[in-house]
Amino acid sequence: MTGTREAETAAPASEGRGWLRDQVCEGLRDRIITGRLKPGDRLVERDVAEDFGVSRVPVREAIRILLGEGFLQAVSPRRIVVREMTRQDVENLFDMREALEVLAVRRASERRTPAELAALALLLAEARAATDEGGPERLSRANAAFHAKIVRMSRNDLLVSSLESLEGRLRWLFQQVDEPGPLWEEHRLLYEAIGAADADAAERLALHHVRFYREVALRLLFES
Repeated sequence: MTGTREAETAAPASEGRGWLRDQVCEGLRDRIITGRLKPGDRLVERDVAEDFGVSRVPVREAIRILLGEGFLQAVSPRRIVVREMTRQDVENLFDMREALEVLAVRRASERRTPAELAALALLLAEARAATDEGGPERLSRANAAFHAKIVRMSRNDLLVSSLESLEGRLRWLFQQVDEPGPLWEEHRLLYEAIGAADADAAERLALHHVRFYREVALRLLFES
């Protein structure tokens, strides 16, 4: 904790705040995604600052980002809580995935390079290892990284920026998967279609993938 405060003091003001803000933001986001912070839990600036060993300024900035991402909710000017994802929130998120990821997969299959395919294969292998290990946090990160790489392979900056803003919420969705083996198998088929430059097959697989896991997520979250 002390080292973090020293870094805050030593670094230039704007650079130091930005780095600390990102660290606090990622830390809080991880706690929400993994369930360590639960819907309705209150965030108090003073307590969060003490926990992360920083001043309140980067905490305030991190909270503002997470409010914008939909992870937090201001129930009053002085009360910030972890937001509960509603069924409509999840439906909207899958609508965005269907609109953007399916197009990204098609473009990736048309534009992929051997180096990109090799990098995607490594991410697929990491997802396999995470699936075998059974750790939900590692698994959600690995699956999100696999999807994010495909989006970058589309080489469409607007697609990349649009989906980057959803990255945290997509990781939260991957955390809800109750049968990771079939999920990995669908990723393997998607990788093979992209590798074969079969844009039509890749698009069909991506659309089925998003629609199938929409039903899985809705069942697990709202029908149990």
